[in-house]
Parts: sequence; C-alpha cells; structure tokens
Amino acid sequence: MVYKFVFFSDEVDNFYREIKIDADATFFQLHEAILDSVGFTKDQITSFFLCTDQWEKEQEITLFEMDSGSEYDNYVMENTVLRDFLTDEKQRMIYVFDNISDRAFFMELKEIVLGSNMSEAVCSLKKGVPPMQLADIDSFVAAETTILSDDDFYGSEGYNDDDLGEGFGDMDFEDSSY
Repeated sequence: MVYKFVFFSDEVDNFYREIKIDADATFFQLHEAILDSVGFTKDQITSFFLCTDQWEKEQEITLFEMDSGSEYDNYVMENTVLRDFLTDEKQRMIYVFDNISDRAFFMELKEIVLGSNMSEAVCSLKKGVPPMQLADIDSFVAAETTILSDDDFYGSEGYNDDDLGEGFGDMDFEDSSY
C-alpha cells in the first residue's frame, strides 16, 4: 500500500509538495523525504502531530525520545510505522520543522493506493519555493528590541525601585553564597 501526502506552508503562497511513500515506512523515512524535498538540513529537532480535521494537534511523534508529562504516549519516528497511525484518506498532520519558532508544514494523506509498494519515498510534485528552514534571526531580534525598548509596558507607569521592598536593591549577585 502506498500513501500519497501533500503538504504546504501558511508562510509561502504557491508552495506545495507531494510525497509518495510505502505505508510500511516509518515516520522517520517520511521526515527524511520531506527534508529532501525542500532542501532543508537534517540537523534540527522536528515532530509530527496527528491532527483533527480543524488542525488541532493531538498525538505527537518525535525525532528523539522525549520525557513528557503529556496525556499522550511518547512515540519516536524511527520506531513508528505510518500504517499504524494513518488509516484514512484526508487524515491530517502537522510537521513542525522549526521548534523554536513553532513553524510547520500542514500535511494531508491525500490518497491511499492499494496493491502497490515502494522501496523508497519519492517527491512526485514540487511547486513553489519553500519557506526558510529557520526563522530569520534579524527579524526576531528587531521585534524583540522593539518590545524591550518600548516604555509603555503594561503596569510600568509609576514603577519605582522602592516598590520591591527592602533588601532587593542591595543584593550582590556576584557573591557565590546566594
């Protein structure tokens, strides 16, 4: 059985990819096919999330074993087979490729082809230019600088160091006894 996935980004118009992969492949093999199809490096921590029809995240499948207090079990891409979690056409997933900025591809199992097998994943359709793999750090720093230099923080009017109470202003943080 072969799965045909389509995925897109909410950041870039006219970007679209289609990947065909065997249903007995692992999420890790799908992860590698996605990265290859968009030309991303393979040095970032990524995750798949199985989703509802409204793109609400449910079960997470991680690149590495994570200790989580989540209500869901912990599954690792390398040990998790696609067919064990994906059984219906139109199932949705989110593939988070930039965990720091929570940027992702939105994926859908477009078609299940019965009676067919594949030895390796194939990107069968490429359209458009993918988003950058990691958020532009200059934009992030500029936005943070704007926030930090803004004098109109909520509750900052009338702030006075004396409001902290006695002793806070006298602390020496270089003293290792604290």
